[in-house]
Amino acid sequence: MDRRTFLGTLSAAALLHRRLSWAASEEQTIDKIGLQLYSVRGEMQKNIEATLAKVAQIGYKEVELAGLFNHSPQEVRTILDRNGLTAPSAHVEYKLLGAEWPKALDDAHTLGQKFIVCPSIDEKLRGSEDDWKRVAQHFNEAGQASKKAGIQFAYHNHDFEFKPLNGKLPYDILLAEADSDLVKMEMDLFWTTKGGQDPTAYFARYPGRFALVHVKDMKSSGEMTEVGSGSIDWKKIFTHSNQAGIQHYFVEHDEPKSPLDSIRTSYEYLKNLQF
Repeated sequence: MDRRTFLGTLSAAALLHRRLSWAASEEQTIDKIGLQLYSVRGEMQKNIEATLAKVAQIGYKEVELAGLFNHSPQEVRTILDRNGLTAPSAHVEYKLLGAEWPKALDDAHTLGQKFIVCPSIDEKLRGSEDDWKRVAQHFNEAGQASKKAGIQFAYHNHDFEFKPLNGKLPYDILLAEADSDLVKMEMDLFWTTKGGQDPTAYFARYPGRFALVHVKDMKSSGEMTEVGSGSIDWKKIFTHSNQAGIQHYFVEHDEPKSPLDSIRTSYEYLKNLQF
């Protein structure tokens, strides 16, 4: 090999190395992995401070609240601060969106929240297309009030939103009828998948609408399982994170056999996930 060929080979190798390095640097990871505390509700009921300390020790940086477990907002905020945790979001029942909404917003400020999420809708309120339109209007009103208070309102889905009503999916009705600025979505990726839908298709149709997601996996049987232990393609979904507008990722498991082991398994998988 002459000198020119040798130098050319080195140049090609250097170019390839730069390209590979650039590609590697483009891979994303989840900066702050969060936990929906419903996953450890039994432990929270027994000892909120010890449980939050264990959650932080696992490596979680954010939590989504699901009740205050007989503590005041200020007490919970103090415990969160002591353990280096933030609570950017909380679930608040639909029935609190009326007269009790101002107090919920005040509590959210005390806790340092940026989002308040309605976790579900009673079955009696979602029997028809018109029912869903009324729900969307109620969400718009709540979202307008929360926006004035500097807090974003959002809705968390299950799979019943993907059962057609007169040929229309309730989830699509909500997305169409609710103001995109006032009402964001916390997409539960398990329930969306279980409902027969592709999350990325919704991300493409409604970019920037999905500020939060619940991350839990699904077995081939349709049962819930720890993240990374099931069949959901997380790389495919999270590659579209920017398009979706995802700001917060919350691990959840509704009925874990061993809650702390469950959330540790999911955390370890997500910590190493590149997309």
